[in-house]
Amino acid sequence: MPLRTAALTLAVAAVYYAGAQLGLLQELVRDQVTPLWPPTGIALACLLLLGPRSWPGIALGALAVNAPIGPAPLPVLAIVAGNTLAPLCAYLLLRRAGFRTELNRLRDALALVFLGALAGMLISSTLGTAVLVLADALPASAFWPTWSVWWTGDAMGVLVVTPLLLAARRARLPRGATPYRWLEAAALLLGTAAVMLVATRSAASLLFLVFPFLIWAALRFQLPGAAPCSLIVTVLAIQATAEGVGPFTGHSLLTRMVTLQAFNGSTTLTALLLAAIIAERDHTRRQIEQVCVQLAETVVRLTPGEREPGR
Repeated sequence: MPLRTAALTLAVAAVYYAGAQLGLLQELVRDQVTPLWPPTGIALACLLLLGPRSWPGIALGALAVNAPIGPAPLPVLAIVAGNTLAPLCAYLLLRRAGFRTELNRLRDALALVFLGALAGMLISSTLGTAVLVLADALPASAFWPTWSVWWTGDAMGVLVVTPLLLAARRARLPRGATPYRWLEAAALLLGTAAVMLVATRSAASLLFLVFPFLIWAALRFQLPGAAPCSLIVTVLAIQATAEGVGPFTGHSLLTRMVTLQAFNGSTTLTALLLAAIIAERDHTRRQIEQVCVQLAETVVRLTPGEREPGR
């Protein structure tokens, strides 16, 4: 058992570290703060799927990431504590709200957005930014711009990466899928990427053009389609924000972060909520069909003068 626990801790730490290296490719503040921080989504997914026993792996991965880039040992430990406590508190909030990892109910999508992402990630962003200011790694005037980037990155990591991992865990190759179905999925992904590239490189405000593709993904493929499309939208929007091009040209860092968070939050919320509503509708329909079958069987048994047909 100790060997299995150690292997689990190292595996979680390795995945956390790999996600962090991807996130640092788009750092905006002090080579450390990025508007998309995948490790928070990875950490919350590990907690939801493996339970609280995975927190040492999260802490170890956060330490491996922040030790080389942190200002000093004590601030690094404080940042690691914030990076560990934030997903752990988000996990506890979701458990208290009765969250289900299938994400097939509207309440699950709302809980992930407001409890897991927006509320839970306040811990890491506030603690981490305050530590950098107190350690003189950042001027006090940079607190709110840095906090906005940190909170945006952690929240978007939960909104984008966690649903993707939860959907991937339950993903199965569809039985009897026609070539048209596969072609539709490919067209959806390519169309989403193409529209976002045009919208984020154009001086005109064309970001709204991506919403029909997100609705298409949620209606036709539910969470397995909505999660990858949300990831594409978020990554391309963050890249445009980091480069300061398209709709994000000529604005301060704080303004760009507010705009980015509003856009990414709107797109992800649209995709997740609509996918959950469709899944809930389909589940309700199946329950109604089962009740109808049971009712028909009961009527046949209670009808006098008729024999119950063989199954």
